[in-house]
Amino acid sequence: MTPSRDISRLLEIMAALRDPESGCPWDVEQTFATIAPYTIEEAYEVADAIERNDMVDLADELGDLLLQVVFHARMAEEAGEFSFGDVVEAITRKMVRRHPHVFGDETVHGHKLAKGMWEKIKTEEKDEKAALRAGSGPSNGGETRVPSLLDEVPRALPALMRAIKLQKRAARVGFDWDTAPPILEKIEEEIGELKEAMDASAVERIKEEYGDLLFSIVNLGRHLDLEPEAALESANLKFLTRFKFIETRLAATGRTTEDATLSEMEALWQQAKTATN
Repeated sequence: MTPSRDISRLLEIMAALRDPESGCPWDVEQTFATIAPYTIEEAYEVADAIERNDMVDLADELGDLLLQVVFHARMAEEAGEFSFGDVVEAITRKMVRRHPHVFGDETVHGHKLAKGMWEKIKTEEKDEKAALRAGSGPSNGGETRVPSLLDEVPRALPALMRAIKLQKRAARVGFDWDTAPPILEKIEEEIGELKEAMDASAVERIKEEYGDLLFSIVNLGRHLDLEPEAALESANLKFLTRFKFIETRLAATGRTTEDATLSEMEALWQQAKTATN
């Protein structure tokens, strides 16, 4: 079977893989839920290829991500919900609608104004979706559910990313600090509450207060115009470099980290900080 540049061939391959009788047993038994983690993983691998500026890898990883879209669309088609064509139609409609300054009569100057129009139209689309979902009438025992500004933030997002999106949404209606310094005070407050929970050995409360502290730190990064994910990855790389320094220095004396004491490793860590700064 020869490779193809035609998307229809990829759709045919996925249909064959999902065939209950002649397909791949692993592919056949998959569901939306079992495939979802792979979809997230592939998106991260795309981001990693971009970070490494590896265009060969990027082309490959984008293909893997595209496969995830085709996989989900195929399962939906089998269930009679929608097909890959519906996915393409939905996104083309969305992109045309959100860019009236390109495909319509609107005139927008500057990326900030364009982004503002994008957000306005995006909100309109979400309101329309909410209206469609509410069309069946009240639920929960007759009680009408009040739509929330935060409803459209996907629960499946990585927690760090979801925290940022929740905060940004709340900020739209003014539920936010004006500047960063008060958030530092909030962080200190959360540290104090975490200490109290630790002193009391309250396991569930420790988890809760630790989460509150992380949420506040994410909020600080947002106000400082820092991307928390990128900042944490930078810290990861710094830790990796310094720990490798320790391993290398120990190896030069015929030892490993398992042979060294904590105080010895800490001394080498301080040397690593000086060497890598």
